[in-house]
Amino acid sequence: MMKSLKRTIAVILAALTLSLCFAGCSGNNAQSDTESSKADSSKVYNIGICQLVQHEALDAATQGFQDALKKLMGEDKVKFDVQNAQGDSPTCSTICNQFVSSNVDLIMGNGTAALQAAYTATPTIPVLGTSITDYGTALDIPEWTGKSGMNVSGTSDLAPLDKQAKMLKELFPDAKNIGILYCSAEANSKFQVKEITKNFEEMGMTVKEFSFADSNDVASVTANACESSDVIYVPTDNTAASNAAVINNVAEPAGIPIIAGEEGICKGCGVATLSISYYDLGYKTGEMAYDILVNGKDISTMDVQYAPSTTKKYMESRAAALNVQIPEDYEAIKAE
Repeated sequence: MMKSLKRTIAVILAALTLSLCFAGCSGNNAQSDTESSKADSSKVYNIGICQLVQHEALDAATQGFQDALKKLMGEDKVKFDVQNAQGDSPTCSTICNQFVSSNVDLIMGNGTAALQAAYTATPTIPVLGTSITDYGTALDIPEWTGKSGMNVSGTSDLAPLDKQAKMLKELFPDAKNIGILYCSAEANSKFQVKEITKNFEEMGMTVKEFSFADSNDVASVTANACESSDVIYVPTDNTAASNAAVINNVAEPAGIPIIAGEEGICKGCGVATLSISYYDLGYKTGEMAYDILVNGKDISTMDVQYAPSTTKKYMESRAAALNVQIPEDYEAIKAE
């Protein structure tokens, strides 16, 4: 409540300041519509990008975002300041505060902690998120309606959790004990764990959570999960994504299959995933940025957007090693 009150006060003060500025300048605003259009057409937009951590999915989203704006605006009309927080939330805050000091035209937060840092840093500069699982959780809005009502919107990477649970059941019909492996520091991972647990339990499975606090605990927690699980599920979790190889080095020798929440994690340690395109997700976020900056759309009324489609994908080598029978409607993930 306190956080929401502080943001409300900040928004009111910012609005009053802008009102005074407009009142003082109204006498000098005799520009014609044509002159305004010319000014807009000559503007170069400065956009700050705060990416939580470097891994394949988030990298693809950032690239898609940039490509969309370069295509829509022209490469000479947009400049990007891309900063990576290397998985550290306080660094996200430092980066976003620097963007605000530089008076960028828009901030894109790639990853939940990056989005949270951006909207905390400013009540006025438009903030778009991408690779966000649940905006209600990320923004601390219990009654989430799809719109933030403030200077925040974006895209979500949440693939349907019920379909992911059905995928696990389809591939491993005899599995009884499901371990869910995730980082306890990531709020959106907790959201996914809570929701998909309901689906597994409705299917008659027993679910046990295995959480690590940071990268240092990944190997030991994965070992515990392998000892107690028939199959492990890993949600779209940034820490897990950055440590997928570590997870695989434990799970593969133990012969425990993993269903992953996204393709990057699946490549690193999984057997199968219900995949979305993070590049397309970032591209959609770029289109939203264009609508805000050029077309004048009100970000506070913009619905959060989701990936338009999902694809069942699998890692051929791991499926073969574990003797997993893959149905024909699955697509093999290409080896790099």
